[in-house]
Amino acid sequence: MKGTRPPLVVHGARENNLNGVTVSIPSPALTVVTGVSGSGKSSLVFETIAKESQRQLNEVFPLFIRNRLPKFERPDFEYIENLAPAIVVDQRGLGRNARSTVGTLTEVQPMLRVLFSRHGSPSAGESTAYSFNAPEGMCPECDGLGQVLTLDVDRLLDRSKSLNEGAIQHPSFAVGTNYWKRYATAHFHVEQPSSRLGEPLFDADLPLKDYPEEKLELLLYGGGFRTDRLDDLGNVAVNDYEGLVDRFTRRFVKPGLDSLKAKERKHVERVVDMAVCTACAGTRLCRAALDSRIDGRNIADLSAMQVTDLLDTLVAMETAIGDASLLAQPIAALRRMETVGLGYLSLDRSSLTLSGGEAQRLKTVRHLGSSLTGMTYVFDEPSTGLHPRDVERLIALLYQLRDKGNIVLVVEHNRAVIEAADHVIDIGPGAGKHGGSVVFEGTPAELAASGTATGRGLREPLPASRSRRFDACLAVRSANLHNLRDVDVDFPLGVLTAVTGVAGSGKSSLATKVLPQQHPGVVVIDQSAVGINPRSTPATYAKIWDHIRREFARVHGVSPGLFSFNAEGACPTCKGRGTVTSDMAYLDPVTVTCETCGGGRYHPDVLQYRLYGRTITQMLETTVEEAVEQIGGTVRDRLNAFVDVGLGYLTLGRPLSELSGGERQRVKLASRLTDNGRIFVFDEPTSGLHMADVRNLVALFHRIIDAGNTVIVIEHDLDVVRLADWVIDLGPEAGHDGGSIVFTGRPEDLADAQDSLTGRYLAKELS
Repeated sequence: MKGTRPPLVVHGARENNLNGVTVSIPSPALTVVTGVSGSGKSSLVFETIAKESQRQLNEVFPLFIRNRLPKFERPDFEYIENLAPAIVVDQRGLGRNARSTVGTLTEVQPMLRVLFSRHGSPSAGESTAYSFNAPEGMCPECDGLGQVLTLDVDRLLDRSKSLNEGAIQHPSFAVGTNYWKRYATAHFHVEQPSSRLGEPLFDADLPLKDYPEEKLELLLYGGGFRTDRLDDLGNVAVNDYEGLVDRFTRRFVKPGLDSLKAKERKHVERVVDMAVCTACAGTRLCRAALDSRIDGRNIADLSAMQVTDLLDTLVAMETAIGDASLLAQPIAALRRMETVGLGYLSLDRSSLTLSGGEAQRLKTVRHLGSSLTGMTYVFDEPSTGLHPRDVERLIALLYQLRDKGNIVLVVEHNRAVIEAADHVIDIGPGAGKHGGSVVFEGTPAELAASGTATGRGLREPLPASRSRRFDACLAVRSANLHNLRDVDVDFPLGVLTAVTGVAGSGKSSLATKVLPQQHPGVVVIDQSAVGINPRSTPATYAKIWDHIRREFARVHGVSPGLFSFNAEGACPTCKGRGTVTSDMAYLDPVTVTCETCGGGRYHPDVLQYRLYGRTITQMLETTVEEAVEQIGGTVRDRLNAFVDVGLGYLTLGRPLSELSGGERQRVKLASRLTDNGRIFVFDEPTSGLHMADVRNLVALFHRIIDAGNTVIVIEHDLDVVRLADWVIDLGPEAGHDGGSIVFTGRPEDLADAQDSLTGRYLAKELS
């Protein structure tokens, strides 16, 4: 179906590292954009095509609506022809809403509510009466959250201290905060026109243990009156009084822990107790909804089933209710979930617990039911977290979207997805400033014959290595977490072990949860945030930036603070941001490079100082590779680890918050390269890696093992599995059909194990 409409043509794209790229994307077609990590793929697909499509689409709405839509600034390109509306299906999380579940996201839950409102016995009422997010359907005890949080006042208060000494032990109520002032500086309200303050509400210097009982009751549970206090400008502020327990409960307890930011949640968990709601047994629903049943099951029973079981139940229910039309939509949606490899999920699974890959596939399910045509669907590495069996299913879904008359644009490294494409665009040849150019456009077969890094990766498998032998193992016994079924397994020491199986088979539960629990010395290196300041960069993470600033200061005899754009060295116009944004009210915001500093962030006077021939701004723009080669010394020694893990293309000033999951994982690895005698567990370390980068990663694993460590990888990449010394395969399927050890042994023996899905696909790879 390739190319029956005019192609989408991008002219002169220069976003980030793109070198005036011009590409032609056939329509409708499945086009895969490839290239090494950092080559500019996302800059072309997401930062240019998708962003410009969304920006122009927003312009068709009235100004009133546009002001409430996300605002996009025009990417750096010359012009684009035949641009279609873009739907971005990325791996970003699905929000921080504690009330969001798999069922609500896929809209299967509302379909079940309609089913029960018409056929449930006894009926609870309209469909909203079966919703845990509606007042008439939610459990009154837990407000539809399924869990009850209880504030422990004794942990919140240090009664030996006064309010002025910080008796309330939570950062939001710390001395000097606005919440603290509501108690420590509050006075009984005096009606105007009096300008004086009334009697203080509490003695802020008296320890709480010495408070009369009625005063303590007032502090904790009081309400129904107003108070006065002086604000920062000396004016009298009038507030409705709310007791400490009521305010804390409303602000931190009622929304649920999952709705809080990580730091907030950490502090709240110290002073609350959490338990499953006894009134609804965690189902979130009121008694009337739970008493309503069809064929002996209530809506909570259906929501707790994994998708594959729920499918069978609904199909059987068609006869019982005699209304097949009412079940057609939920059955179709559930089958799409099963097709994308999510048959192991249940509808009551919280969206907050989903991985990036699972979130992306759920978004895909929602779009597969759409009748829209002439669209551009943009996917960000949709094969992430997928077993080769499920990658085949994914490709079939991408074809479905294409065959509806859409452009399907995929950023991908997976060999099978690349080979399934109608058209391939390869960006490179390298990363960072060494990339940003189109090195190939054409068919997958033509790409495999080309001289690009991707072409070589397609036709040249990773070289085989000799399997290591081992003498000792780390034993895991009676593992029963999640779907694991009393699993006993041994992890060899001093070798590379691959843990395999379909998504949901129990791999992560075994290797990243149970193994570290039974052996606390195990180091898990996952793809979560690095856990550092949002302003962190490779330079600060490697602890060389203070060294560079001190060197600037020493050479020129000035203060080190002069070389910080967060301190006295900041540009006075943009305050160290490098750009100035003007909010145009009902128009898109206009962001321009700061004219004073030229985007360099620093006060112009700072740029007169140089070190190693560079200004401080030029130092931030220096790549890790350049710093290692040209600066040397302490800088070289501390940055070498970044080069070793394949991150040499990052600039010293690149915010680590902008890195992908795979890059974050390698940043963590960089700090552990000198360890000895450790047991490392990596969770899908090849995610986001080009085939050339996978080669480097495998070589790095061997280096770590040779240094006396053990490496365990949870992995779907068959190249890595083939080169492992040992394989532990879980399955045979996902959810309750998984959780068992299917195979343990060497990769060559796995290829002969017909009971293993991984073994079957490995056999194809080897043949």
